[in-house]
Amino acid sequence: MLRKESFEYLLKTNSAAGWKRIGPYKRAGVCVPFFSLYSKKSLGVGDFSDLKLLIDWAHLTGNSVIQLLPVNQVGSTFCPYDSVSSFALDPMFICIRDINLLKDKTIENKLNNLKKVFPAGNSRLDYAIKEAKVLLLRELHAGKIGVNSFGLKAFIEENAYWLSGFALYMSLKEYHKGRPWYDWSVRFKNRDREALSDFKKEHEQEIDFQVWLQWQLYLQFKSLKEYAGRKKILLKGDLPILVSRDSADVWANPELFKLEFCAGAPPDMYCAKGQRWGMPTYNWERIASDGYRYLKEKLKYSENFYDILRIDHVVGLFRSWSIPFNEPTENKGLNGRFDPADESSWLEHGRNILLSMLGNTNMLLCAEDLGVIPKVCTDTLRELGIPGNDVQRWVKDWEIKHDFLEPEKYRVLSVAMLSTHDTTNWPAWWEKEAGTVDEDLFIRKCSDRRQINFGNVKNKLFDLARSGHGRLRWLNSVDSVEKLVAILGEGLSPQTVTGQPPSKLLDSIHRETVPQSTGTLPKEHLLDFIDLYLNSYQEKEKLWKHLKLSGSMREECDSEIVRAALKITLDSSAIFCINTIIDWLYLADIFKGGPYQYRINTPGTISDKNWSLTIPFPLEELLKHMVNKDIRKMIADSGRI
Repeated sequence: MLRKESFEYLLKTNSAAGWKRIGPYKRAGVCVPFFSLYSKKSLGVGDFSDLKLLIDWAHLTGNSVIQLLPVNQVGSTFCPYDSVSSFALDPMFICIRDINLLKDKTIENKLNNLKKVFPAGNSRLDYAIKEAKVLLLRELHAGKIGVNSFGLKAFIEENAYWLSGFALYMSLKEYHKGRPWYDWSVRFKNRDREALSDFKKEHEQEIDFQVWLQWQLYLQFKSLKEYAGRKKILLKGDLPILVSRDSADVWANPELFKLEFCAGAPPDMYCAKGQRWGMPTYNWERIASDGYRYLKEKLKYSENFYDILRIDHVVGLFRSWSIPFNEPTENKGLNGRFDPADESSWLEHGRNILLSMLGNTNMLLCAEDLGVIPKVCTDTLRELGIPGNDVQRWVKDWEIKHDFLEPEKYRVLSVAMLSTHDTTNWPAWWEKEAGTVDEDLFIRKCSDRRQINFGNVKNKLFDLARSGHGRLRWLNSVDSVEKLVAILGEGLSPQTVTGQPPSKLLDSIHRETVPQSTGTLPKEHLLDFIDLYLNSYQEKEKLWKHLKLSGSMREECDSEIVRAALKITLDSSAIFCINTIIDWLYLADIFKGGPYQYRINTPGTISDKNWSLTIPFPLEELLKHMVNKDIRKMIADSGRI
């Protein structure tokens, strides 16, 4: 149960309606990529029927929240955060067997044959199943199953804002053999009214199919929410902040976007060049001009499926990192700029958007506030009663002790977790990343106006035999700031420092400059190295003590270590504790090989290893696994529901 004064505070915020529905409870939950699940009945990939088994598992283990990654229809990269629509659901997740009036033995045989071609349970999802299911669904639609029902007509009227434009976009995309809208013939690319009118008449059946398909998905997902409600399980959705450049949203409403830019993230200690995501940034002035209807309609449709909604990359509502679209892709996010450029406008900009969202939904809103977050964003979330994210590996005293915070120091208004879909799972972080720095970042810091030869210092600073995956692990012998600075000094080009031994450089970091033959070295050019060092050197040893584990620190992760890490998040002050299903299942000792291979996504990369990871066994076996009693006890002991 949440402390009385904390809940009373939440009831005074703009999120009060959502908190009244959720209640004053500290909750535990599981975060699941839909594509990672499957049952013994699955046709290549888990479907809405299979999610009922996950709801049963959550109920069995004492988890009261299931958080799903976005279920929007994805494009060629299969990234759920780069979807072709902010509204439409992906037909990959439909349960064909549950479509009403399906009695045709021929269809049943085809389903069984497809199951043989696309067996569920491989370590990676084969996305070819999506096209195979859509082909079969076209056959069902051609047979006029449920096509003229009253329910379909009501669905069309209720979703007029986006549905017709999406169906037309998908039909045109099919006509143009899958090419993006900006490569279509000029008449269709520019939405010539007469050309579109003629196309609608000539392709009526295809357009009707796209509408019918979304209706079937709507029915199944809505039914799933009702099932979860009966089990007292809350469904938490995920609202991507952006949408693909090649999407129905952008094609139908180009005025809402700044197509000359693409979104990303500035360089930081984890991504040396920053990130370039490729999706266009928003024209917020235009979106605001009609009262944020575009956002309101997204929320309205999401309410059919979710009790809670996570706002992805919430800082993007205050300011977005905008990269010129024509910037060379190898520069990633290096040469972007913030939009709005005027920092004094960020507060009003983000606050107005969030107030509009809160005023137009009955869902409880949460926010992903990871990375470098301006204070105006953090303050606004707290003011409005919107929980952020507290990821254990980053919940630290970064300035003074450089150590992990105790569970009671987590933010009350937050979702505590070990990992996210964009990070390594916790065991992989423990084995490969804890106590390391990003190699690209360190090299760039050496060469960026410093003239430090990385080749001359890397063997003196880092244990290269224990480094990997782009991460550098410190040598134990570099056990002080003095040694760090001295070694960096040895890597300076001869002309850089005049008449001063490298060991004396430490004396200069407290002054504004370090003497140089060609000018001055700004103070921060040494302090950022020291900051990296203080926050990563012997990080594992510090965490071992934090986890209160006995004996000598173990380099390889095991279920005992994961249990101790999970306990920190469960025992934390955070109102929600939602861990990925991968981290939860590491308690069961079921994963084979190194944990690094069990990563959901590596940001800034396009790979068949992204967005394709599946759990090691079907949901029926998960429901019977002995680890479930262990999870239930851990949650109960923490006082969460």
